[in-house]
Amino acid sequence: MNLYEYQAKKLLIKYNLPVLKGCLCANLIDVKHYISSCNIKNGPWVVKCQIQAGGRAKSGGVRIVHDITDILSFATRWLGNNLITYQTTDTGELVNYILIEPSVKIIQELYLSILIDRDESQIVCIASTQGGTNIENIAQKTPDLIHKTTINPLVGMHPYQGRILACKLGLSGVKINQFAKIVVDATHMLLKKDLMLIEINPLAITDNDQFFCLDAKIITDHNATFRQSELLNIRATNKTYNTLPDNQWDSINYVPLDGNIGCMVNGAGLAMATMDVIKSLGGMPANFLDIGGNANKECIMSSFYMILKDTKVKAILVNIFGGIVCCDLVADSIITVLSTYNKKHIPIVVRLEGNNSALGTNRLIDSKLNVVVTDNLIYAIKQIVTAVKLNNVNIN
Repeated sequence: MNLYEYQAKKLLIKYNLPVLKGCLCANLIDVKHYISSCNIKNGPWVVKCQIQAGGRAKSGGVRIVHDITDILSFATRWLGNNLITYQTTDTGELVNYILIEPSVKIIQELYLSILIDRDESQIVCIASTQGGTNIENIAQKTPDLIHKTTINPLVGMHPYQGRILACKLGLSGVKINQFAKIVVDATHMLLKKDLMLIEINPLAITDNDQFFCLDAKIITDHNATFRQSELLNIRATNKTYNTLPDNQWDSINYVPLDGNIGCMVNGAGLAMATMDVIKSLGGMPANFLDIGGNANKECIMSSFYMILKDTKVKAILVNIFGGIVCCDLVADSIITVLSTYNKKHIPIVVRLEGNNSALGTNRLIDSKLNVVVTDNLIYAIKQIVTAVKLNNVNIN
C-alpha cells in the first residue's frame, strides 16, 4: 500500500522526524477555517494536491503561493478534480485533499531513502546530494553522487553509519549529527511499521541549518499489515478513494508507460518478459501491470477495467500463466467487464496457459466477444502489435 504524502508525514512526526506543520483541507470551508484560525497572514506557502503519484509539481499540482487569494484559487481549481501527471493514467487521479504548508528558505536539497533491497536481501539506506530529483535520473546521469550503506535489521541503523553517510554528502558541523539522527529514526520507523520503503525527497536544509522532510513516499508491506493497526486504519480510509477493492489494491503493481498496448499479466517476471517481447516485435507497452499470483475475480476485473478506460490504449494483451490463478476465472472476469463496457472497441488478445486454460479459452470463444484467444505468447504479441500498426482493424 502506498500512503498519501499527508499520511506519510503523520507517521514521520511520530518518529521525531522533522516535518513542517501544515493543514489538510478537504474543501473550501476547511481552507477558509485554516486561514482564519491559524493567523495565516504572511506567506509564502506551499499548496499540494494529495494523490499517490509523482510529477505533481510539473503538472501544476504543487505551487508556491504568496497570498490567501491564491490559496483559495488553487483549492477551487483542484479539489474534486483529477490531476494528470506522467505517473498517472490519462484520466489522472482524483484530488480529495490539498495540503497547505509554510514555505521555507532552502539552501540545499538532499535525497534519502531506506528500503528493503530484495536483490541484495538486506535493508539499504541511499542518500544523495541531488535532492528533489528522481533517483532513477540521478543513477543514470550522476551515479557517483549516490551513496549507500547496509543496515542490520536486528539492530537497526547505528549513528556512526549515519555520520559516515553525512560526511560523504559533504555535510559539516552540527548538520552531521542532525542528519545521522534522521537516518536512525527513519530506520527505526521502517522496522517498527513493517515498511518496504521510506523515501524523503527532498530532505531540505534551510537557511538556519534546520532539516525538514518536505515530501515523503512510504510503501507498506501488505503481508504484515494485519499486525499494524494504524496502517489498517489508513487502508480503510484510502479505500474510499480507490477504485480497487480493499484487500486487492496492495497486490497489484501498476506503472503507466508511454506506449499504446495495454498489458495485464500475472507475475512481475512474466510482465517484464512480455514487455520486452512487445518492444522487440515493434510495439510499445502502455503499462506494466502485474495482478499477482492469487488474484480473485474482483481484482482481475478492476485491473482490466483500469486498462480499458485508459484513453491512450489502442489494444490490450492479456498474458496469463495459470499457476495459482485459474485461467477460466480470468476469462470470466474479462467477459463480465466487456459485457458491460461499451464505450469503445479495441482489439483484445488473450494468451492463456496452465491451470484450466482450455476451459477459459472455450468460455472466451463461446462469449462471441471480439477477443482473440491463444496459448502461444509470440503469436499473441504479433497479433496485438499488428492490430495497433493497422490502426485497430479487426484481427479476427
